[in-house]
Amino acid sequence: MRIVFAGTPEFAAQHLQALLDDGRQVVAVYTQPDRPAGRGQKLMPSPVKQLALQHGIAVYQPQTLRDADAQAELAALNADLMVVVAYGLILPQVVLDTPRLGCINSHASLLPRWRGAAPIQRAVQAGDAESGVTVMQMEAGLDTGPMLLKVSTSISAGDTGGSLHDRLAELGPKAVLQAIDGLAAGTLRGEKQDDALATYAHKLNKDEARLDWSRPAEELERLVRAFHPWPICHSSLAGEAIKVHAAEPGEGIGLPGTILAADKHGLTVACGTGALRLTRLQLPGGKPLAFADLFNSRREQFAAGLVLA
Repeated sequence: MRIVFAGTPEFAAQHLQALLDDGRQVVAVYTQPDRPAGRGQKLMPSPVKQLALQHGIAVYQPQTLRDADAQAELAALNADLMVVVAYGLILPQVVLDTPRLGCINSHASLLPRWRGAAPIQRAVQAGDAESGVTVMQMEAGLDTGPMLLKVSTSISAGDTGGSLHDRLAELGPKAVLQAIDGLAAGTLRGEKQDDALATYAHKLNKDEARLDWSRPAEELERLVRAFHPWPICHSSLAGEAIKVHAAEPGEGIGLPGTILAADKHGLTVACGTGALRLTRLQLPGGKPLAFADLFNSRREQFAAGLVLA
């Protein structure tokens, strides 16, 4: 089977690696154009592009797939199937119809829950009991296509966006391989999604990561986990920015944002309901540290009664 792979981030690269490890014939790779990254804003290839070049696979990076020349270029590859994982470009209907068996997508949620850009983080943020990967046949709508295969995993009380991402990145490639075999054999049939059950996973942004202390502590605790390792929740104290890398439920009541206690166990801050204990923080110019290590040298900076904003 001649496979074209389309993807961009590390999550997608792990799917591509699985296809290559399993000896599948990947005839070309599509990925986003190189983007500026790092302090020097040097153009950097995506993880998918880096992997493809290591294996001598042709790489295509069109700005859009709505262009007729780009569509003709894809058609010339004579693909049986296109596997799409976190690609980042919209695939118009003509592209979806180009491969003999169409296009399939590995989406990091149990569809129809969490369609959209950030399904992993939104599942943690919402307090979902489970997540998973859905392999679906793609259609013009956003993550609306018929579901071919689902694999699930429970979400623990300690899961972060990062830990759930890594687990799904192991489950997804295996599901894609199984789906490809089912499509090749003609034994796999899609199941229509129930649109009434759909939720939308909005793209993450840094503004959303600012901790609003008027919200309940349990919501903020989930937000801290969901937004780790990016974009990292943050607040400020006496005008100094503080990144919150880890937190847990605390005890006490007070005006939202007020420091209730500071000790080797963490910095306890009052919320709209309940309290949140911050256990791992990062100050400007520093690295993430357990609060106990910060507290030893900065007791006055974290005195009870001070207010985070």
